[in-house]
Amino acid sequence: MFEKIANIFKIPDLRKRVLFTLGMLAVYRLGGHIPTPGINADMLAQFFNQNSGSALGLVDLFSGGNLRKLTVFALGIMPYITASIIFQLLTVIYEPLAKLQKEGELGRRKITQWTRYVTVLLGIVQSFAIALTLTNTSTGQTMVTISRAAFIPLCVITLTAGTAFIMWLGEQITERGIGNGMSLLIFAGIVVGLPKGIENLYEKVRDNAWGALTPIAVAFLIVGMIAVVAFIVFVERSERRIPVQYAKRIVGRKMMGGQSTHLPLKVNSGGVMPVIFASSILSAPLLFSGAHIFGYSLQDSSFFGPILRALAPGEPWYELLQMVAIIFFAYFYISIVFRPDDIADNMRKYGGFIPGIRPGKRTADFINDVLTRITLVGALYLIIITIIPQLLISGIHFNHLWLIGSVFDRLPTWMTNGLGVNFYFGGTSLLIVVGVAMDTVQQIESQLIMRHYDGFTPKSGRIRGRKSW
Repeated sequence: MFEKIANIFKIPDLRKRVLFTLGMLAVYRLGGHIPTPGINADMLAQFFNQNSGSALGLVDLFSGGNLRKLTVFALGIMPYITASIIFQLLTVIYEPLAKLQKEGELGRRKITQWTRYVTVLLGIVQSFAIALTLTNTSTGQTMVTISRAAFIPLCVITLTAGTAFIMWLGEQITERGIGNGMSLLIFAGIVVGLPKGIENLYEKVRDNAWGALTPIAVAFLIVGMIAVVAFIVFVERSERRIPVQYAKRIVGRKMMGGQSTHLPLKVNSGGVMPVIFASSILSAPLLFSGAHIFGYSLQDSSFFGPILRALAPGEPWYELLQMVAIIFFAYFYISIVFRPDDIADNMRKYGGFIPGIRPGKRTADFINDVLTRITLVGALYLIIITIIPQLLISGIHFNHLWLIGSVFDRLPTWMTNGLGVNFYFGGTSLLIVVGVAMDTVQQIESQLIMRHYDGFTPKSGRIRGRKSW
């Protein structure tokens, strides 16, 4: 393994890309230690400690812990992801934008430019809501050390500029690094918080937080995490292979084709993107849950209050909407990255066909049917990975439902309120960490094999173009 890692630094281009990526991630973590001017760090930390098991914990997870300290990167990458979702949806329902996307590199650059503008706009809106919440004086306490008139514009400018800079970092990692820039930024934020999550778990064990069941709960949590990681690796490596046969043809004096191969379709082709998209959409209202507009609290509103409380993690509506969003984005993402018509046309051009299926539209329909079935399996897998650990963390808040609420009232407290552990041990965080790590290793491995070096996995093989004497 150490020899294979050393091979990375033997290739000049790959070495530059890896070092550049590490440098950009270091800059990202450096920005996580620069606080927004005028913030009362002690009161803000106390507020987050009191609400660590609530919706704020989920929002803070995707910001890499920067929201808890209100650093210049407090908004994280979520505004950019939300803007990307908006434009990807518009390319499906808005014909002029769909035509622009088909224009190639020029159209892609135009859409990327508009995505940046919307990202800045979303950053302004979200940072304004945060500034209003922090300067709330209705409770007699404020989390800022300067005047409200000075802090609000300062906070908006600082957080929006931080979001724009993070967006630039992600794009640089994608273009000049090892790829997956946005995912790697989220990955870095979660991994850095893992020691804090372990410390939090150790304190609960030391304080015997769950009483006599503490050893059993900790053992169950550790075994569950190992099982979840193994399950993620198993499904991410699973694929449906469609056999493809290429007919023999004579080109000049040579006979071409006649090969048997397969078309690999991954069970979870979308990777972590459906979960990230769904979480970003559902976490957006959480930033406004504590907002006070002209002294008017949205949580105390007779209209917005019940809606915001119903969208908290562990609530029935939140879990239902998350399941629906994951299924929707799983199908939406696969519709963008896979084009069954294009695959069928390319197969027909080169004399390929699926045994028993006619080339052309029949082949496209067959591939589309297979994708529909395995995407549903992949979406259900994402739901299981995301929902079950989250219920253990936040609890099952179904005790106030009509008719069946009394049944949940009889359940133990740890089932209705959760174990109260950190969000770093949730299924979403484990899925992102394992998924992004596997994608990154696969990209580096492909670069190694392409340059005649061994990959990381035993089945990666080696191109026999270079021998060791």
